[in-house]
Amino acid sequence: MKPGRIALFFAAVIAVLALVCALFPRDGIVVASHEFYLPPVPPTERTASATQFADIPKVSECSENPEHPEIPEPMTPDSSNYQPPTTNHQLTSDTTDLRFWLPDSTFFDAFWAAAEQARGQGRILRVMHYGDSQIEMDRITGRLRSYMQRTFGGGGPGMVPFRTIIPTYAVRQYASGALTHLSSFGDSTVSRSPGNYGPMMQCFRLSGSASTTLRETQKKGADDRVKRFSTVRLVYNNRGTSLKTSLTDRLARHSHPQQADSAGIGSLVWTLDSATSHLVVSASGSADLYALTLDNGPGVAVDNIPMRGCSGQQFTLVPADRLAQAYAQLDIGLIILQFGGNSMPYLRDEKAITKYCTSIGRQIDHVRRACPQAKILFIGPSDMSTRLRGQLQTYPWLPAVVDSLATTATCHGAAYWSIYHAMGGHNSMIQWKKDGLAGEDYVHFTSRGADLMGDRLAQALADSYRSYTRRQGRRLD
Repeated sequence: MKPGRIALFFAAVIAVLALVCALFPRDGIVVASHEFYLPPVPPTERTASATQFADIPKVSECSENPEHPEIPEPMTPDSSNYQPPTTNHQLTSDTTDLRFWLPDSTFFDAFWAAAEQARGQGRILRVMHYGDSQIEMDRITGRLRSYMQRTFGGGGPGMVPFRTIIPTYAVRQYASGALTHLSSFGDSTVSRSPGNYGPMMQCFRLSGSASTTLRETQKKGADDRVKRFSTVRLVYNNRGTSLKTSLTDRLARHSHPQQADSAGIGSLVWTLDSATSHLVVSASGSADLYALTLDNGPGVAVDNIPMRGCSGQQFTLVPADRLAQAYAQLDIGLIILQFGGNSMPYLRDEKAITKYCTSIGRQIDHVRRACPQAKILFIGPSDMSTRLRGQLQTYPWLPAVVDSLATTATCHGAAYWSIYHAMGGHNSMIQWKKDGLAGEDYVHFTSRGADLMGDRLAQALADSYRSYTRRQGRRLD
């Protein structure tokens, strides 16, 4: 065939396709109960930002120095005056909402009072931050820890497993020995244990001897407060006649042996004369090693407890009395549950949303029974994008899930904070991806994005603390 005829043929095909695209109904057509449509041109950085997202500023401009942020002045009204809306929210990042849904206006007061008094009382008051893969490697949590310890004192990376499963920016850790990983979450190859997981929803079963080495983080820009530890606690469930342990301060070259002869859940504590950045904890016997806490001085400790792939429904797998015994080894003031993102793709109607929220309500009740003195804060899913008819947009049911989780949390006596609103609401994930703050999956934050979200969570709590001090007749400097 001659080149001219080939060119004419392709020109004709393009013309016909252009005519079909022009005349094809935008809402599609239905043929024999099947819907057919032509997807629009997918939004790209060159086309979408000029239309849908023209009113959204670059969110990366909100944090001028991501390595060493300063908590800004209050940007929102008092959290205590906030009432949850009754309709779905459609916010953009120029109207980010950092406020809390609260069961009552004084919800956080007891926690703030305890945090203020902790240093003077010689307490290590814990904030336990559970979450899915969004918080892995100490993301979000690390920025919250910096604010808490800068404000109320304390130091150290907080709670870690006896052997690291997922590396963390907070501390370097190496373990070896007769350890079997038992977890309530993870893929089918993970070993299970009926209800015996401890406060991290996982543990390591010791059957012989093992040791773990812990050293200061080498992450660039890490807060200096996280790099040293002077108080170390091992939480365990002794299954044998004797659990023998030893802590060795590699810098001071001193060893501190301890032994637990009673069966059941307990803890051993080492308090060093001076803080160290390099230690080894050894153990021998038969026990489930629940957790190590690495703290420095009285004040507030903030624990990062990631549970990859979880939807937040693992807590009821641990009997409340057993979980209560483990929590009793710790001084816990606030428990944060950050979940929902892993369930979002499967919540496609009101029935599914109701079922999920009912389960979350049971988890909140279960945790409260196990740790009644702690306040509980539930953090819902971020904005997440999916492709519908060829176009990236917020999951259709996500705003309804956010509202339902907020209602569930407050009805079960917990506070609620919405990452969805803190990002900017509907379709904000697309802008975050454009600004390098979210990944290619339009679900997870990049390191910069997680830092910014950690700053926004810290900002929300800073606003709540300011509200508390004002109601006490005081003002922060």
